Amino acid sequence: MKKLLGLVFSGMHEHMMSDLTPHRCMGSIPIGGRYRLIDFALSSLVHSGVRDVGVITKTNYQSLMDHLGNGREWDLSSKNGGLVILPPFSHTQAGMYRGRIEALHGVMDFIKSRGAQYVITTDCDMMINTTFDDMFASHLDTGADITVMYKKMDIVVGADKDTFVFELGSDGKILEVLANPPASQEQNVYLNIMIISQNLLEYVVQSCYSRNLFNFERDVLQAGLGQYRINAFEYTGYVSRLTSLQTYYTANLSLLDPVARHSLFPRSLPIYTKVRDEAPVRYGLSAKVTNSLLADGCLIEGEVEDSIIFRGVTIGKGARVKNSVVLQGTTIGEGSSLDCVITDKDVLIGEGRILAGFNTYPVYISKGAVV
Repeated sequence: MKKLLGLVFSGMHEHMMSDLTPHRCMGSIPIGGRYRLIDFALSSLVHSGVRDVGVITKTNYQSLMDHLGNGREWDLSSKNGGLVILPPFSHTQAGMYRGRIEALHGVMDFIKSRGAQYVITTDCDMMINTTFDDMFASHLDTGADITVMYKKMDIVVGADKDTFVFELGSDGKILEVLANPPASQEQNVYLNIMIISQNLLEYVVQSCYSRNLFNFERDVLQAGLGQYRINAFEYTGYVSRLTSLQTYYTANLSLLDPVARHSLFPRSLPIYTKVRDEAPVRYGLSAKVTNSLLADGCLIEGEVEDSIIFRGVTIGKGARVKNSVVLQGTTIGEGSSLDCVITDKDVLIGEGRILAGFNTYPVYISKGAVV
């Protein structure tokens, strides 16, 4: 895998998660109690033996930089290669990029300087835990110009935005690329993961950039079907795509299912994240916890049921939290009740408050809010 350079887009699809991204980028969205979305992309690259990774940022990436540090937790703090954070303004002529092609054009000097033969790109819009060994082998065996990863899954019209699906030939070659198709049924959904040679990437990026084209999916994958051999590689494991606040809520609570949890976190493929040396969860005498995931540093004196509780959360005596996602540093006062609620970081819920949503429409409390 020394032939492969990994590129992670940390800021794509933020408009789909506008409630959670005013103060953070897509890659630094907390999920699963103790992780960030970028952890899944980085861990999958590391599991594949990729040791040279660039993270392409856009806006609100301060928390991402704090989370990634020098890449030590992912074993990417290396003198040769390792983790490099790439800001959006990479040269004097660059502005804020409008799409994937402009982002790649802005970091092309970095790509060429790494000396890799192939480049693998991935976004931070899903929970996935895999290796890319088989995909890379398929790319080499078929002689494809571009290989993309897809999964057969249902899509919902109007809800799944930025969704591209493929029509495939019997040999895996892509025959047609459709954007946001009007069909609520199982489709071959693009997972925004791609392998391409460094030379071809440089050519298509420069060619599109000179024509003021900046959307890779439309201007390369769709428009280039007759020019390039674009193959699709099917992923059959667990994946959860985040396309809205509702899917974020559903993805978190899906981890309460042992089958889904073990599929995403097998012992052979751990998900790495920033280590925080906090105390274990402390439970009061009146605490009661049922079917929930609780991260370290919490103080629980109330009741928790079917919920995801992030680090450093305090739940007071007599408080009840049910079917909820409670992010880091939240304090829930005594006697309060939360049902189908998402609280962002550092929220303060006063004593005796009652907040209730529905499993198809959870209530969201913004970061730092006082209720």
